[in-house]
Amino acid sequence: MQQPPQQFPLSRGLENVAIAETRLSRVDGDAGELVIGGYALEELASRAEFEETLFLLWNDRLPTLAELAGLHGELASRRALPAPTLALLEAAAAADVAPMDALRMAIGSLGVGEPALHATELQAEPNPANQQRALRLVAAVPTAVAAFARLQRGVAPVAPDPSLGHAANYLWMLNGEPPKPEVVRALGTYLNTAVDHGMNASTFTARVVTSTRSDIGSAIVAALGALKGPLHGGAPGPALDMVIHLQEEAERSGESLDSLAERWVHDALDAGRRIMGFGHRVYRVRDPRADVLGAAVDRLFPDPAAASLPRAAREVEAVVLRVLAERKPDRPLQTNVEFYTALLLAGIGLPTPLFTPTFAVARVVGWTAHVLEQIEEDRLIRPRVHYAGELGRRWLSPDERAA
Repeated sequence: MQQPPQQFPLSRGLENVAIAETRLSRVDGDAGELVIGGYALEELASRAEFEETLFLLWNDRLPTLAELAGLHGELASRRALPAPTLALLEAAAAADVAPMDALRMAIGSLGVGEPALHATELQAEPNPANQQRALRLVAAVPTAVAAFARLQRGVAPVAPDPSLGHAANYLWMLNGEPPKPEVVRALGTYLNTAVDHGMNASTFTARVVTSTRSDIGSAIVAALGALKGPLHGGAPGPALDMVIHLQEEAERSGESLDSLAERWVHDALDAGRRIMGFGHRVYRVRDPRADVLGAAVDRLFPDPAAASLPRAAREVEAVVLRVLAERKPDRPLQTNVEFYTALLLAGIGLPTPLFTPTFAVARVVGWTAHVLEQIEEDRLIRPRVHYAGELGRRWLSPDERAA
């Protein structure tokens, strides 16, 4: 039977469809610009404490010194995990669960003994009450990531240090030793860079859940599920693995890194494989976050002679960009944030499996900011689809179907 005309335009992947207004971030893919809360990323990322960025996204302004001190104290008071969550993380570590799965389980379990995190119909609540719910989740995510990472290594979790800021405390809980200031600044720059990025997949997921008037914990758990996917949050690991593999092969074989990288890129393109760390759904020029994090890597490793991995990465990057320009001249593919994310997080001592969970440590602030916006908007997100199936079928009994 002939299909009836469709009433709505089809946009696969919701490409070029705006579903909300936001004051949180602006992504200009053609110009290669990212604005966070009114500030160019380059203006904010390397200067702001992560707590300042959190306050900016939630309140549309930077905090006073007194407000910043108060936010430090509020975060510190909410970092500890309840006993059931710690027990769940212990069981997950014993079962060798993936870190993102463990984090999702841990955040989902926070409502045990904390009924406010299960509350629905949040549009009826005052904004400060919803911010308190959001603050609990922001504070708990790094504690859960760090606790699980230590349990996987067979050592006990380290309790949060209330005297430390968000970035420094995360490093403290991971390593059990005071972090160096330059490492804290590097991580803080990364967290600011990753805090929000328009209507990405995980943010959209959080807003969809919130639009049903569900609870804030469910929105963040759903966002974590979206972030787990390799097309969204899972690219930094493979990008770093590529550089390390090529560097080790060059040392083993004596062949130049340049020639090895060129052959590897050609082979990957011939096989139809995606080269992680290059290209982006939105940016048509170089990802501004790559430049911000590249500069942070340079500050973290001021002596190029002593920084073999960043040096190799720069060389591999140049080769990849050259080959991509030759092979795909009509498709702009530039370095994206994942490439330098990998270098920075490895440089501060994080193992590859913690890259995406650390992304969640940053992005949970953006998720909760979008949740707070969606609570205010209070409109169910309900797109349409184009039906492409059959019409006019007639019911047949089992005997008629057999015949």
